Amino acid sequence: MSPKKPTPPGESGRSAEPGASGDRSLPPRLDPRVGRSGSSRAPRPAAPAGHAPADAAGPARRGRTRRTTIVVRALAGLLSAVLLSTTGWSWYLGQVAEASVNRTDAIPDTGNEGTGEATEAMNLLLVGSDSRADLTDEQLRELNAGEDSGLNTDTIILVHVPADGSAASFVSFPRDSYVKIPGYGWDKLNAAYAYGYNGVDDSMPEPERQAGGAQLLVQTISELTGLQIDHYAEVDLLGFFQLSSVVGGVEVNLCAAVDDRAYSGAVFAAGPQTISGADALRFVRQRHGLPRGDYDRIIRQQVFIAGVLRKMLSEDVLLDLGKQRQLVEAASQALTVDEDLDLFGLARQMQSVTEGSIEFQTVPYVGDERDEQGRSIIRLEDEETLHAFFAQLSAEPAAPAEEPAAPPATVDPASVPVEVLNGSGTPGLAADAAGELEEAGFPVAGTGNADSADYTQTVVRHAAGDEALAATVAAAVPGVLVELDDTLTAGTVQLVLGEDFTGIGVPVTAATPADEVAGEDLRTAQDTTCIN
Repeated sequence: MSPKKPTPPGESGRSAEPGASGDRSLPPRLDPRVGRSGSSRAPRPAAPAGHAPADAAGPARRGRTRRTTIVVRALAGLLSAVLLSTTGWSWYLGQVAEASVNRTDAIPDTGNEGTGEATEAMNLLLVGSDSRADLTDEQLRELNAGEDSGLNTDTIILVHVPADGSAASFVSFPRDSYVKIPGYGWDKLNAAYAYGYNGVDDSMPEPERQAGGAQLLVQTISELTGLQIDHYAEVDLLGFFQLSSVVGGVEVNLCAAVDDRAYSGAVFAAGPQTISGADALRFVRQRHGLPRGDYDRIIRQQVFIAGVLRKMLSEDVLLDLGKQRQLVEAASQALTVDEDLDLFGLARQMQSVTEGSIEFQTVPYVGDERDEQGRSIIRLEDEETLHAFFAQLSAEPAAPAEEPAAPPATVDPASVPVEVLNGSGTPGLAADAAGELEEAGFPVAGTGNADSADYTQTVVRHAAGDEALAATVAAAVPGVLVELDDTLTAGTVQLVLGEDFTGIGVPVTAATPADEVAGEDLRTAQDTTCIN
């Protein structure tokens, strides 16, 4: 694991001022500000109070403004793609990020295999650390952060990005989720990091112990979801404060006013409002006084992240290279990531994402309970349900359906000998079907039991060259499966009855599709409706 970069002699530590570059400034050869003089352009004079600028508002101007906005957004997207793919700007921003970001050995070698197939998609574990170790007394008072709560990770979000980068799914885990922590048994999810940290000998360097905490948390989430976790990113309170300030504030919308001075310090009016800095931290930390406590705090965290992403996708950022640099620098200073995460590679992968394709939800859960110690816990759905949910989440988009080939022509049923085999488990079904086939004009070559009595679907099997014969039988049992079987003798079609068979001339019973497993409180980054 790589420790945090030390502060060079004579330089101060990380600044709490928004946008400050802190103790990890770029070397002069990489910093575009070095050796450049300031702009000589005179500032535009402000309009006198109570007067509109000379080029402001009439109906024609407003019409042009709307058209201009559309054009600007289109140009912003184009410019962003060009900057990322055809110039050295992406390389430069990558260097900015690498000069500031902290690295940790967070991805374990074992216990993180997942159960799905390997793809180019990415699963990232995003963690909010509640540590106050880097905060001064003044910052603790300003942020209403109280005393250090130790090693708890109270914000845990799995981020899935498909291979084509067209979307992003954020799934939050309540901190009190009762889960199985590898090697430690059942406990609250936010204890996993502390177990891993304390499991490393205290004589080891601090970065090694932090890596131990991250690795056990990754193993816990991997086992819980059935997914392989590819990358890890952790943000602490101070980093969150700085990042929220740099984006210039985020718009949120509250259904009702809140006053939580005694705990988080959150005091907000109802309705839409822009928050940043200390207010942003209070907003995402509040749980007292909310109708659903921690559940509503999770929604607040998701809404704030959505607001930050909206800002980063806006033309204000896409057309402002200086703002891009500030955001990259602030984000990289705020984060501790695994050793292999390519920050700007991730940004390139997500170029095509839009507000509407970024989804937020909470892992499926049963509800609140008490454990054997009397503590309040959140019981999640069973393992099978959770694995099904995350399999849906990470499934690759289905390929466009091909045009179906024209079915082969049918022939006279009298020229189609049929062997009937019972695979349904219902006694006597083959004899009944044979009688119905003979009534329909088919000669029956014989009856018997299939190799197994647990066929869920009825199948028509045929030899190569007998497609027309098989199509004739299939027409008599609508919806049946048709398969080529090289072991069959040419000229005879085999009908294997399954549990879905209800009679000759009657469509087979359609299989009931598996119910999709839904997360809780699904919303997109585009959604600005009010929350608690």
